[in-house]
Amino acid sequence: MKADATTLPYDLPGMIGPELVIFDCDGVLIDSELIGARIEAAELGRIGILVAESEILTRFLGMTAEAMYRALEIEHRRALPEGFAAAVQVEIDAAFERDLEVIPGIHEALDRLRMASCVASSSTLARLRHSLGLTGLYARFAPHVFSAEQVARGKPAPDLFLHAAAAMRCAPARCLVIEDSISGVRGAVAAGMRVWGFIGGGHCTDGHDARLREAGAERVFKDMSDLPRLLGC
Repeated sequence: MKADATTLPYDLPGMIGPELVIFDCDGVLIDSELIGARIEAAELGRIGILVAESEILTRFLGMTAEAMYRALEIEHRRALPEGFAAAVQVEIDAAFERDLEVIPGIHEALDRLRMASCVASSSTLARLRHSLGLTGLYARFAPHVFSAEQVARGKPAPDLFLHAAAAMRCAPARCLVIEDSISGVRGAVAAGMRVWGFIGGGHCTDGHDARLREAGAERVFKDMSDLPRLLGC
């Protein structure tokens, strides 16, 4: 039986599934992307750098805040004020405490998974502790929570995914990455891992599934509660 666009190797009799599922955080575990983009756009606008929320969500989704700010500094030929990134993060943390919600179905999906799992995110470790802690997810993954600040290059480079696989003692070929961003999908592919796109976050617009497939996602799904079934759990 040959695999096609809807029937993937994990679905086929006799095929071996992944030993490790690597989850991105923002937009995959927590519905945070719209919150962050709204605040980043507003704070950048206050200092005269006009960037629409939609641009942040398309150009910079999955990248570190440091990489985004560095790109904007180059484009606008000006340095951001000292302490700007930290001040924005304070605003985002406060908004998370008011508005952050978990991706529906993730707790139930984690209950049913029969393989190891971890987090590999472009967020800092401090932000991950805060955001995942607010939703009851940090305790489910800790200490297996990995950040781009632990590696030389963030997504779309493969460094973070390879770091997570090495820490979890799993060969890249036996890992499955769950990602919502083009940068993340490309990073997973570059790491020699399989990757599925997730489009259940509030920031995902029409056509996002096609963009993730074009970047290299083998499958795209919208309901996190479907993940165990898709993995044969």
